[in-house]
Amino acid sequence: MKRFFLSALAMILLTGVASASEPEYFNVYKPSDGMTADEIMQIEYFVKYTKFARDVELNGTAYFVDKSGSTRERATSRQRITLGRKSDDLAYKDLNLFTSPAQVRGLATLGWTYMNPARQTDTWLWVPSLKKIRKISSANADDTFMGSDFTVDDIVTRKFEDETYILIGSENFKGYDCEYDKKVYFKDAPCFVIEAKPKKSPWYYSKRVLWVDKNTGGGVYEEMYGPDGKMFKTIFKDFRIFKVDGKDYATQVLLECKDLRSGHRTVIANSDIRYDQGLSEELFTEKALSRSRW
Repeated sequence: MKRFFLSALAMILLTGVASASEPEYFNVYKPSDGMTADEIMQIEYFVKYTKFARDVELNGTAYFVDKSGSTRERATSRQRITLGRKSDDLAYKDLNLFTSPAQVRGLATLGWTYMNPARQTDTWLWVPSLKKIRKISSANADDTFMGSDFTVDDIVTRKFEDETYILIGSENFKGYDCEYDKKVYFKDAPCFVIEAKPKKSPWYYSKRVLWVDKNTGGGVYEEMYGPDGKMFKTIFKDFRIFKVDGKDYATQVLLECKDLRSGHRTVIANSDIRYDQGLSEELFTEKALSRSRW
């Protein structure tokens, strides 16, 4: 009873509302000591999908690096609009696309995520060379995301309700040696260590172990393990605080995903980040997806 009270009190102090179970849209949250694994991971997902902001646009470059070091570059753009709308159950809409080079320009995915945790994310893929939209089934969420080492599940469809969580402990992160820019990130940063297991079984991973940064609430590093119990992938995320109207917006500025089986890795470096521009919801429709406006 005491632990529950402390957890609830921590959420109230952070938000000014009396709900310890679900963060409210358009507020900023940070995890704190005394929270449960579920409360920490609700904040981690809140930060991952920028539910604190009305909208966000992230432009940058994706690098696809094979085992030999050969690299392909793609200019990327990601736009997201947060809705939190009970009338039609829409939580947010998310658009990811390539803007260059010419042979992949316009290749895009669109996701609609709902507030009802039992409702699967609707995801569409637009292939401009075929002038075709394909609906992606939730059963195919383990597919590669736009040719990268990430899966659709990693980037778009995985939600808080898709896993169960155990708080392993609290520790200072050892630091991450980034291959992309040769820097060491988050060395000695205070983190929660969480074990996350998918509710779907069988599934392509058996568990994830995450280090959630106490300062930003972001999952800065994770190890993914296959059904055989062996680690097969790592994902690093660098989060930076952007000041927007006096609020701290924790934002993914760099991601590095390594496939330990193939030796491949994918890097996404966001260099142009804009919040609360008043993006129109009309940009996030199937009709808009098929227009070659890029």
